[in-house]
Amino acid sequence: MNHKFTGTLLCPLAFAAALTACSPSSPPASEQAEAETPVTEVSAAEDNLETMVSRMAAIGYSFGPSWSPQGDRLAFISSASGVPQVWAGNADGSGLEQITDFPDQVGGVLLSPAGDEYAVSIAPGGGLNTQIYLASVTREEPLMITAGGEVNNWLNEWSKDGRYLSYSSNVAGTGGMDCWLYDTQSGESSQIAVNDGIGTCTLSPDSSRAIAWRMRSRGNTDMYLLDLSSGAEHLLTPHVGVAVANQAEFIDEDSVLISTNIDREMIALARIEIGPDGAPGPLNYIAGRENAELAGFELLAEDQVALMWNAAGRSELQYLDLASGEISAGAVLPAEIAGGMEASPDGSALALTLSGSATPTNVWFLDVGTGALNQISASPHEGVDLTSLVRPELHTYKAHDGLELSGWLYRAAGANGAGAMVLSFHGGPEGQERPGFRSIYQALAARGISVFAPNVRGSSGFGKTFVNLDNGALRFDGVKDIESTVKYVTGAGLAEAGRIGIMGGSYGGYMVMAGLTTYPELFAAGANLYGVVNFETFFAQTEPWMAAISTVEYGDPVKDKELLEQLSPIHKVDRVIAPTIVLHGANDTNVPVVEAEQVVESLEQRDVPVKYVLFPDEGHGWRKTENRVTSDVEIVRWFEEYL
Repeated sequence: MNHKFTGTLLCPLAFAAALTACSPSSPPASEQAEAETPVTEVSAAEDNLETMVSRMAAIGYSFGPSWSPQGDRLAFISSASGVPQVWAGNADGSGLEQITDFPDQVGGVLLSPAGDEYAVSIAPGGGLNTQIYLASVTREEPLMITAGGEVNNWLNEWSKDGRYLSYSSNVAGTGGMDCWLYDTQSGESSQIAVNDGIGTCTLSPDSSRAIAWRMRSRGNTDMYLLDLSSGAEHLLTPHVGVAVANQAEFIDEDSVLISTNIDREMIALARIEIGPDGAPGPLNYIAGRENAELAGFELLAEDQVALMWNAAGRSELQYLDLASGEISAGAVLPAEIAGGMEASPDGSALALTLSGSATPTNVWFLDVGTGALNQISASPHEGVDLTSLVRPELHTYKAHDGLELSGWLYRAAGANGAGAMVLSFHGGPEGQERPGFRSIYQALAARGISVFAPNVRGSSGFGKTFVNLDNGALRFDGVKDIESTVKYVTGAGLAEAGRIGIMGGSYGGYMVMAGLTTYPELFAAGANLYGVVNFETFFAQTEPWMAAISTVEYGDPVKDKELLEQLSPIHKVDRVIAPTIVLHGANDTNVPVVEAEQVVESLEQRDVPVKYVLFPDEGHGWRKTENRVTSDVEIVRWFEEYL
């Protein structure tokens, strides 16, 4: 087990449930058109849309594998029942069964190295107030080991002997996500590290030490070596300017591997030796590439390390021999993106979460010695022929200032020349658009609407300089990338002016509203999913740890008040002319629901067509199958109507 920070910060795993749709006060164009169209034709078309999009959105997913102590079984999260729960089975894929049935979605599972006990994270009613439970076949009822209520908690890892469970929590009330250890013998938790902003911890083999990962600000992180008996701390990653350290793992008590981009553009693998006095030595790079960033690594048997690279959005596997320094090619992966990489207890195998543009997310088994791959989970895709799904093309183009941008084109079925298109902006903002499975892209493409998903400045995966090009006042250039993207898709004959929509979630929702307010004439419709629109209300009502880490990325709400007002789309919302659908989770504490309410209220007052879809027990993003279906159907219907 090791720490892996891979999610975008506005978009961690969230949880879903039932839905309420609030219609606009003035009828949308579709309702006006129905009076002029025979009812039988409307019903047939609507049934076809509902059926096709619903089937696409209902495609399941499985992720987050965890090994049993013997390495013969795997547990993972699956949406097969409609609500993400823990499933488990043999490492060859046989004997799969659902082993939890919580009323709320399960976000993660870790099997204990000590036996049949496992830890799960669950968010009651959705949102980020995740609680951690211990469960086993011998325990009558799962035991909640966290405080409950509005406290946020994140699973980190088990100790090697299974006695301790490491987790992060803001239960201390200081505003940060601190590191805690739960002792299964005493049943007590103790705080082992105080973190400003957010942090996680990974334990040494004998649990005498830990490495604390801490985020100073978005895009600037550090690792600290902790002595758990004395409380002493040593900085492992000193650097000037911005740099990230994403993952750490102990080789043994006196040697550590870290993925970082200190003094280099692309994230690579480094090794640090710990001296007899407990002080770390210098950071030495042992594996790096100029054309790819290290996305994850795992220690294997015989001093081998599995390296997973992100090369322009696609995953590539290699192996490093720690003794010789030689790097060899790994298996060719059957899908574009690999994550959730976990080594078996004996280091002979890897469990992977694989996803592709036309491949649903599933858990796979990889035999390191033979290279043989075996799919473990079977995410359902009833009624959908996977061979008919669209595979995207990578395009590059220039921004207004000559900066090279890129994006993935999902060309609509039967598209010939310019046509209707939706631009989709990823969250983060330091996220990355990669060719993973996106049901909404496939649904739009199947209905004749192409999708172009760009990586504008500020996206990760393209080096340290690129990811920091939208910080603070530089965000104005990031917004200009929206116009550059429209110019590219129209100039290249991919999209027809006047038939272009814009959508995105979280920070992508911010880009939607920034596009609709800054370039209102460019867009015929918009879909804003849980997006930031007002930095004043965002900083005031988001989680304290989120506010603490966001001041460099966006601006300080006190010192940079005027800048944040200029960057907030809500202050220009009177310029919006495009019909806009707004979707949000009522229990979203990352981007509070007030962000959606401001947009809806403002557009309703100006009689701009708007529809508000609120998920009452959703958090930051949808996880329940019925909610993903509803969201996709609503969005596709909206763009079909207005494009």
